Amino acid sequence: MGNQKVNNIKLGAFVLSGLVLMIFAFFIIGRNSNIFGSDFKLKVRFSNLNGLTEGNNVLFSGLQAGTVKEIELINDSTIEVTMQINSKVKSFIHKNAVAAVGTEGLMGNKVINISPVKGASQKVTEGDVLQAKNMANMDEIIEKLSQTNNNVASISEVLKGTVLRIDSSAILKLINDESIGISLKSSLENIYKTTANANEMTIGLNHMLSDIRKGKGTAGLLFTDTLMAGTLKDAVIQIKAASINANTMTRQMNSMIKDLNHDLINRKGPVNTLLKDSLMAKNISLTMENLQKGTDGFNQNMEALKHNFLFRGYFRKLERQKKEQQAELLKAAQQK
Repeated sequence: MGNQKVNNIKLGAFVLSGLVLMIFAFFIIGRNSNIFGSDFKLKVRFSNLNGLTEGNNVLFSGLQAGTVKEIELINDSTIEVTMQINSKVKSFIHKNAVAAVGTEGLMGNKVINISPVKGASQKVTEGDVLQAKNMANMDEIIEKLSQTNNNVASISEVLKGTVLRIDSSAILKLINDESIGISLKSSLENIYKTTANANEMTIGLNHMLSDIRKGKGTAGLLFTDTLMAGTLKDAVIQIKAASINANTMTRQMNSMIKDLNHDLINRKGPVNTLLKDSLMAKNISLTMENLQKGTDGFNQNMEALKHNFLFRGYFRKLERQKKEQQAELLKAAQQK
């Protein structure tokens, strides 16, 4: 009987010891502690942990790297977190790495995410403090979403009022008026035709200017031929001089007519005598008849000399010289 009690006590102690060891093992595994390997500690300081507690996981580039060992409140704005990191990950973490509080999944437990940063840097050592990266927590995100919803609601109200005003405005009625649309279409067609005509006119003017620059046509000849330009300039000068002479002659004629008119009125001067004295007029008429007869006789004598064999060669020579001069003048005019 006594031996049975002793055996029961030994069995109970053995079972209790196994339970204690199993509970301890579960605790160690749950905290991701490395029982047979060595760990080292890193620190990071946050202003808000967003629900992070001791025992939460630490991830490096998304891989399990350790656990949160200790959380200590330094002051009212700084919280220091000590992380127990697996020594196998130590060689991959550099001093310029950053740590941030995140979430496992959408609504999972809080974790610390350690992210590497590009650039040369030394590897971490025991007790190094990593740079913290503050992330927006779910409460802040929800608050911003709420503000965004309020803003969207306000904008929707404003747009609703604007749409209602537009719906009752004269502009919308003008747009819905079919006759206005037909008129606008006709106006646009006219504008299109006018634009096409303007383009054709522009093209024609460009061709004309191009021809003028190349010296084609009358206008091009006028603008490019320096000889003709000089001739035109001389012609303009001569026309101007002729105009001045004509003005001078007109003034002289006016003065002469005025004097003649004065003499006729006052019955003075030679003109009055010629016009009023019938005897002098008769003498002048006889003189003109005698001159006419003398001229006719002279012409007859000259015609007779042309047929005279003594002067025939001379007059033929004069005729040839006259023809040669006319031919030279015609040739010079054609060369110009």
